[in-house]
Amino acid sequence: MASSTIPSPSPSADFSRVARVYDALAGAVFGRAQRAAQQAALAAGMPLAGSAPRVLVLGGGSGWVLLELLRQCPAAQVLYLETSTTMLAQAQARLQQAAPGTIAQVEFRQGSEQALAPTEQFDAVVTFFVLDCFTLAEFPAALACLQAARRPRAPWLIADFRPPRTWWQRVLLRAMYLFFKLTVGLRAQQLPPWPAALAALGLQNRYQESFYGDFIWCRVMQ
Repeated sequence: MASSTIPSPSPSADFSRVARVYDALAGAVFGRAQRAAQQAALAAGMPLAGSAPRVLVLGGGSGWVLLELLRQCPAAQVLYLETSTTMLAQAQARLQQAAPGTIAQVEFRQGSEQALAPTEQFDAVVTFFVLDCFTLAEFPAALACLQAARRPRAPWLIADFRPPRTWWQRVLLRAMYLFFKLTVGLRAQQLPPWPAALAALGLQNRYQESFYGDFIWCRVMQ
């Protein structure tokens, strides 16, 4: 698969403004919890290493997750879909430096889920800390778009914040939404009910683990 950058419409939030500090900022707040959740989801949910699955990664950021995915599933053919041009460039450079032999397996495309062609189908869908970026109004259509891109029985790998249950989770979530509203123009200001929404689509948990005081969940749903 040829590596490319294809422009397409993207939401108003522009994470390029924080791309150079995003990973460090996430590490300062959550330590290794976010990466541990992503690693756990990939280990539990990726198709067998001997296969060559077509994988959609939506909102993969600066590319750490791409390297981890290809480490766990070396034959994967990946569509790396990211709205931020800076994040996309960082991910491409990261892959070129760390695993140049895999460049042909990855298509880098700028855009949101709306950049998917109606005929595109995937053996696995990866949304790590992406569902929390949709407004309540945007969320149903985004979910339907991603669901339509899944081949039958394809696993959907998720790592994200769970609906808050304690005071500190509510305070931290509000602070994060306010920060990203001010810095990148994020419109979402509350967490969509993603666990219930995915269950309503008929997906069931194949794997689940919690991190960071049960504030971060990783799930593999099918």
